[in-house]
Amino acid sequence: MREPVAYIRRTRDWYAALGYDKPYIWADNTGTAVPFHRLSAPLSKARVALITTAALFDPAKGDQGAGAAYNGAAKFFTPYRHPATADADTRISHIAYDRAHTRAADPRAWFPLAALQAAEAAGRIGSAGAFFYGAPTNRSQRITREEDAPALLAMLQEDRMDAAVLVPNCPVCHQSVTLIARHLEANGIATVILGCALDIVQQAGAARFVFSDFPLGNGAGKPDDAASQAATLSLGLDLLQRAAAPETVWNPQVWDADHGWKDDYSNPAKLTPGELQARRAAFDAQKAAAKG
Repeated sequence: MREPVAYIRRTRDWYAALGYDKPYIWADNTGTAVPFHRLSAPLSKARVALITTAALFDPAKGDQGAGAAYNGAAKFFTPYRHPATADADTRISHIAYDRAHTRAADPRAWFPLAALQAAEAAGRIGSAGAFFYGAPTNRSQRITREEDAPALLAMLQEDRMDAAVLVPNCPVCHQSVTLIARHLEANGIATVILGCALDIVQQAGAARFVFSDFPLGNGAGKPDDAASQAATLSLGLDLLQRAAAPETVWNPQVWDADHGWKDDYSNPAKLTPGELQARRAAFDAQKAAAKG
């Protein structure tokens, strides 16, 4: 199956199979203008921020390590700013990345801070900034647009950033960062998204998008593959520099010659009724943990 995973349809069918009778309505900006801001400084002089949907590690919030089960208690609900130091520890246990085909053992596959700082050291960008920024994964599009996006814009403006690289990890993450990117673009900050859910980003309407046909959780490149990660970021920086209008670029890298992995993510046909019932109970428990 060489076509990208249709995450909107897949997640709709998944939650219906779990017994939720009200389908989620995804953001749809097709047919409307996409906010677009050309980079106002040469890339070699531009200050480029990293925005992630990863959470800061908190040992009090349960297992957040490589391969950890979905951990609703580790979710965060307010945008954050954190020093961009080498010991920065971010995790993605709180979101629905593809646990069947990736373990989130290499943060560089979904948190390209080191690659962005290497681009600064090489003179490719002016600066990666003193901070990176966290964007909540929020099912409420209103809160994303009216609260989270303005808060992140204020942080980037205060830090005098010219552009932002946004890296989502789960289906809703892709929607959230696209809505945030639209707000940044409308207010003079150029953006590029590095992600793996083509249909969600295109429907929500992004100015610049590098699509990697990889399992969710690897938007910044293949794990344990520095060349893949550097090449993926380079595609995003190229797009920031040259795009004159909204554009999506496909990463030429291939995850695996066998595309069978695409058939596994949230596919109710792969589970028995008993397994679906257990998944429903686990999901409800994690929702309660997140609220707590």
